[in-house]
Amino acid sequence: MPLFGTDGVRGLANGPLTADLALTLAQATAVVLGQGRTAEARKAAGKRLTAVVARDPRVSGEFLSAAVCAGLASSGVDVLEAGVLPTPAAAYLIADIDADFGVMVSASHNPAPDNGIKIFARGGVKLPDEVEQRIEAALSGPKLQPTGADVGRIRRFADAEDRYVVHLLASLPHRLDGLHVVLDCAHGAASGVSPETFRNAGARVTVIGADPDGLNINDGVGSTHLDSLAEHVVRVGADVGIAHDGDADRCLAVDARGRVVDGDQIMAVLAVAMKQRGHLVKDTLVATVMSNLGLHRAMAEHGITVVQTGVGDRYVLEAMNEHGYSLGGEQSGHVIMSEYATTGDGVLTGLHLMAEMARTGRSLAELASIMTVYPQVLVNVRGVDRACAETDEGVAAAVAAVSAELGDSGRVLLRPSGTEEMVRVMVEAASAEVASGYAERLAEVVRERLAL
Repeated sequence: MPLFGTDGVRGLANGPLTADLALTLAQATAVVLGQGRTAEARKAAGKRLTAVVARDPRVSGEFLSAAVCAGLASSGVDVLEAGVLPTPAAAYLIADIDADFGVMVSASHNPAPDNGIKIFARGGVKLPDEVEQRIEAALSGPKLQPTGADVGRIRRFADAEDRYVVHLLASLPHRLDGLHVVLDCAHGAASGVSPETFRNAGARVTVIGADPDGLNINDGVGSTHLDSLAEHVVRVGADVGIAHDGDADRCLAVDARGRVVDGDQIMAVLAVAMKQRGHLVKDTLVATVMSNLGLHRAMAEHGITVVQTGVGDRYVLEAMNEHGYSLGGEQSGHVIMSEYATTGDGVLTGLHLMAEMARTGRSLAELASIMTVYPQVLVNVRGVDRACAETDEGVAAAVAAVSAELGDSGRVLLRPSGTEEMVRVMVEAASAEVASGYAERLAEVVRERLAL
């Protein structure tokens, strides 16, 4: 199996993801990313390559980031070690100091025993598949082994957090004075920087999930566990709740009554606000095929085009970069505002969502009502031939029939899993009961036609 997945290299720390692998991966990265035109020009001028390294607070991140730093320095790369910071902060800092590349050690919303290594190119952008393949091939090849004065140095990036906070605050179109927010930091990488930033922006802040001990990241808190946040918002009478995941590249919200506002709704609010300010490039939003039908309808009503991509923020980013779009994201809360960030940024997203509340004087519930959320039912059909899901005539006929019956009031999506023999059947309809009935009907056809 390929080493790189859809979002870097991930696995059980000290299982598949060892210190040896982290060190070797860093050495291979130095070989491959040290070959570009700019990198060669720096070396010709007698300058060493520079990389930013950051991590989330998982206990395994301590030895894995140390191994990454060792692998880079042993390859002649100067390392600025930024400590615990959100993934989008690492991406921003790479661009801000014009580093040659950077590494983030994190497994995002995964449980604490997991970890991951994500590599960013110059400018803080994700690596193309082709470059990841070259790095993987370089794992078994010769390494750079400078000696004496040519080895890299490892230094603490002392003002990393301050630079990121200043950047976030400078992006805001409106201060947050008068608003009370509950922040759930998932015991993760944003536990320090997010409360500080929201307070500096003028908000009154109540914090939960901000006591990381290396083992409690994402444990019953954060964007994948919103019940506690909703309860706190209602109990303290806050205006809004904002939830991050472990590396803070996601943002989900709850309104003053504790009702969830997902990534689609957040994008709807931001898209309309950005269009009004003339910041929504080509009046276009980029979303995945899993985004709710209600998002498409709301955007159409406001003269905004929705471009669809495959599932995964990397595909959203590819479409945004190719055409210069300024807003995109996923229902899960990965929201990318390309004017200010090269990746999903949960702190940035939350700040801009609240800025729109402050600017308009409207509650989050009022703003989110711009979009009607259609019930979605997802059925995972296991033990079937996923390769035939999009070509089987019987399955295609069943999908066409359900789509015709739903008409404009719903939508069907069949999506084969990328990793196992499973097909995902998703149906949207005006009610959960209708969606469930159609989803089960299609799932049964998939089982009968594609059973292994």
